[in-house]
Amino acid sequence: MRVLVVVLLLAVAYAKHEKYQGWKSYFVGPASADQLKALAPLTEQYQVDVLSHPLVSREGVVLVPPQQQSGFLSTLESLDIKYRVHAEDVKTSLDYDDQRIAAKNAEAFLRTGKRSLPYDNYQTLDAIYAYLDDIAARFPSTVTLVTHGNSFEGRPLRYLKISTTNFEDEDKPVIFIDGGIHAREWISPPSVTWMIHKLTEDVTEPDLLNNFDWILMPVVNPDGYAYTFGPDRFWRKTRSTDSHAWSTFCPGVDGNRNYDYFWNTVGVSSNPCSDTYPGNRAFSEPETRAVRDVLDKYLHRMALYLTMHSYGSMILYPWGHDGSLSHNAFALHTVGVNMATAIDALSLPNFPNYIVGNAVLVLNYPASGASEDYAHLIGVPLSYTYELPGLAGGFQGFHLDPIYIEQVCRETWAGIVVGTRRAGELFRR
Repeated sequence: MRVLVVVLLLAVAYAKHEKYQGWKSYFVGPASADQLKALAPLTEQYQVDVLSHPLVSREGVVLVPPQQQSGFLSTLESLDIKYRVHAEDVKTSLDYDDQRIAAKNAEAFLRTGKRSLPYDNYQTLDAIYAYLDDIAARFPSTVTLVTHGNSFEGRPLRYLKISTTNFEDEDKPVIFIDGGIHAREWISPPSVTWMIHKLTEDVTEPDLLNNFDWILMPVVNPDGYAYTFGPDRFWRKTRSTDSHAWSTFCPGVDGNRNYDYFWNTVGVSSNPCSDTYPGNRAFSEPETRAVRDVLDKYLHRMALYLTMHSYGSMILYPWGHDGSLSHNAFALHTVGVNMATAIDALSLPNFPNYIVGNAVLVLNYPASGASEDYAHLIGVPLSYTYELPGLAGGFQGFHLDPIYIEQVCRETWAGIVVGTRRAGELFRR
């Protein structure tokens, strides 16, 4: 029976990603602010999918469909914007990634006869949810598993509350961290499950467990995340079909454009087929409403909110719709730099150092309706988007090699440790 399961796991990797046959991905490196500004309208003109926003000081990565490649590259050349190929054929690279992931899963099955949650591989939603169940069962004195309703397709929206005082000590600051709102950003959920690991199975910073209450939600968008393991690896949105007359054909909403702060004003598209479609109203999605409800319930003592994304090695803070700074900008920046410094101290040479700053000023790309802006608007003093490390050159596969998952988790945790302690100091003042 085990041999049959292994064969099936490996066979699955060969029958997907037909949509991306002939697609290519490119590193794009603008050399000036003018070139960076000129890039923005090209994404819609040539149906370019931006996986990592380029900066003047750093290359980004974009996906380009076959019929648009010639025009896109010609325009880049006319603008004197440098580019180079990242993946010659996206489908081939994704197939390679799938084979590698399937082989790892097969090894784990043969070794244990059951699912586990290692950090040398990307995990399915079922594996992540099984881990949450297991942690709640093994650590009942500190961990509570919460199901906050269901996603559009009926999957449970789950998070863990971790506390030594069952969230009853009103003097303890609350830390809320979520991941996986953008379905395709696979490195995001393990960064959050690693935090769970460090607060339960491997407590090396007991002050973080004893002095703070934690809410950790690894996968905000379970429908989309599950979909990326099947029909479309680059799916980004939710999977709702009730937001627009065309939603049956173009389902989903960009969850990180769906929060009620300057909703539907900038950095969005009214086209429901677009990856940045914000929905027909703020909080139209059950997934974003679940995050909103947690923020609202614990706002009176929430010291820090983080939403984990990928990729780009950045720590970004409000305001993301226009680049203006909040009244708490000094604390946001200094704590962000503290977190980035801790991460960079553990980072590998092939990971770029983190950039810290206002989201618009760093990206040169405004976007409304983001979760970190909403959290800060309603009163969370420290609210950030983490853009975790992502692609690099030289791999046969498309995505960050799974061998780096644990490295990303470890260095990210180092930043969380510093950020949490600083948030606690500021909260207690």
